[in-house]
Amino acid sequence: MSDATAGGAPRADHLLVADMVSPGARVLDVGCGDGALLRLLAERRDVDGRGIELSQKGVNDCVAKGLSVIQGDADADLADYPADAFDYVILSQTIQATRNPRVVLETMLRVGRRAIVSFPNFGHWRVRAALALGGRMPVTQSLPVAWYETPNIHFCTIRDFVALADEVGATVERAHALGPGGARLGAAHLGFWNLFGAQAAFLLRRGR
Repeated sequence: MSDATAGGAPRADHLLVADMVSPGARVLDVGCGDGALLRLLAERRDVDGRGIELSQKGVNDCVAKGLSVIQGDADADLADYPADAFDYVILSQTIQATRNPRVVLETMLRVGRRAIVSFPNFGHWRVRAALALGGRMPVTQSLPVAWYETPNIHFCTIRDFVALADEVGATVERAHALGPGGARLGAAHLGFWNLFGAQAAFLLRRGR
């Protein structure tokens, strides 16, 4: 993902995540990429931010921005953090690329008092149409890479994620969906979001 949208403006999904974070919070961004979200959180929410990133290039980009980021793997290294080490653990556009999403989510909810997860919605109608009518894996604005190059190994819809949150005993405190252009979809039935949301973000806390 790029650092920002055209013209230098923050990405719509990053703004959505930032709105869910309390000012001054302790934050761990897992799979933080080039550090765009961490920098946005530092600038707009004054967070005490840390990051984990798998790629060396991503780590280098983050360090160049003055961010505190280490190289690590969400599936393996997140488990090394103690319980309640952070107020928020964020997984932005990454859960579909982890080997074991359920374990990663459970670990996030142990390490952080709250977890924020954003992801592309594979239930969007354009994705369904590409498969049903074209018989091919989709390439869309939120899924811009061909199947043979994508890091995505799990295909999650908004309904799927809600079911996973329920299975791990988490409570959804806030949730939003974005349309293909980045506009926030209004409050609607889950089925509407699942059909028309290109991306979604959820704020979770552990327990009922």
